[in-house]
Amino acid sequence: MAGAHHDHSHSQAHDHGHDHGHDHDAGPDPMTKRVQALEALLVEKGYVDPAAVDALIETYESKIGPRNGARVVAKAWADPDYRQRLLEDATGAIAELGFGGRQGEHMVAVENAPGRHNLVVCTLCSCYPWPVLGVPPAWYKSAAYRSRAVLEPRGVLEEFGVRLPEDTEFRIWDSTAEIRYLVIPERPAGTEGWTEEQLADLVTRDSMIGTGLAKSPADLPAEPAA
Repeated sequence: MAGAHHDHSHSQAHDHGHDHGHDHDAGPDPMTKRVQALEALLVEKGYVDPAAVDALIETYESKIGPRNGARVVAKAWADPDYRQRLLEDATGAIAELGFGGRQGEHMVAVENAPGRHNLVVCTLCSCYPWPVLGVPPAWYKSAAYRSRAVLEPRGVLEEFGVRLPEDTEFRIWDSTAEIRYLVIPERPAGTEGWTEEQLADLVTRDSMIGTGLAKSPADLPAEPAA
């Protein structure tokens, strides 16, 4: 382990000695069990469509929840002074935009660059910066992701559809209850002069975890004809 931020090259051994402050084998908490039981009852009686529930959760996880983080990244892309503050004191810089709270304390921002790619994982549970990324996706909490992200980050990224040059250096950041991470993805080409609002539309949840890249301008829906 190199430094206090749990930075790992993908070939380094992982140190699991830090305390995440969670009971990792306790299973769902009582409230989660009650919610699951209620959902199962509503589905059984035909009051709830499981597909609709899944679609709503996916929308919140991937679009609505991460909008705060997208605004942070967009401001960092557009404002060099803010970017520097974000890299030096992410918690404070994020708070400038009104985002923060118990799950967003002690934030650290790490920046992608040509030849360097950052990936965030929580190897022992699912510590996640809720104030900027919303609800953690199911795959982030899975044992497969938590173990493989450290051992074979390139393979994990390829399964997400991300292929990077062979000489790319991977930096793996292990979130804990004390420190949580936000990846600043590379700004896409062709966005010179864009407003922060326009730039935020290019930032995805996965790009702020490191399992994806920011969208390119071509990925956005075409403007309707006047």
